[in-house]
Amino acid sequence: MTTNRTFTDWRCLTRGESDRLSQWLRAGGAEKNRRGLCALTILLGVGSYGATIGLWHGPLMAAYVAIKLPMIVFVTLALNAIINGLLAQLLGSGLSFRQTTDSLLMAFAVFALIVGSLSPVAVFLLWNAPPPENPGAGGVHRQLLVGHTFLIAFAGVISVRKLHGIIEHFSGSRVATRRTLTAWLAGNLFAGAQVSFLFRPIFGTPSLEIAFLRPDLFEGNFYESLWWAMRHLIR
Repeated sequence: MTTNRTFTDWRCLTRGESDRLSQWLRAGGAEKNRRGLCALTILLGVGSYGATIGLWHGPLMAAYVAIKLPMIVFVTLALNAIINGLLAQLLGSGLSFRQTTDSLLMAFAVFALIVGSLSPVAVFLLWNAPPPENPGAGGVHRQLLVGHTFLIAFAGVISVRKLHGIIEHFSGSRVATRRTLTAWLAGNLFAGAQVSFLFRPIFGTPSLEIAFLRPDLFEGNFYESLWWAMRHLIR
């Protein structure tokens, strides 16, 4: 029975069933079990995807990224909870601070289901990639950085888009819904990108040793790194 309910809840999330999800938000404390389900989904889905990213450098790096990627999601959620809660009030979404946080938690759960389902594909691609010791490993690293960045951004857009019906249900306004979703998406992508940079290495640099965190934690930013990788790929 519990397994059937879990799959039913996942189906509601992935389909963006606004009526059902709006009931979850209105229920408040009675839906703590579904918050736990969302958190568990993030741990498993994002963790498995993180393992496939780090697997290029071996099992140790895979374990590191499997731990760090869910941490990045939860830190991003914590940072954006207050900001997005304020934006939700200012933009007329009709959602409270708690409902905003729960909505973002559901969006990240959908994100986890998307990237988790793509983990086998990522493993297959890595299986055919040159190892980090190969002379051409630098190009593979740049391809991984750019490719996974756009894949993560795509999954983020789709997951936030699933909240459209919920916000419109509460606000009753398409304009307020569109503004709220745009603000939330921009905040999640911007904060998530920079937090992931602080938690580097995620993709691992062939010339550097494997480590859980880099000593130069606050040097540079994510966008410089992405631009460098894209520029070298174009060349």
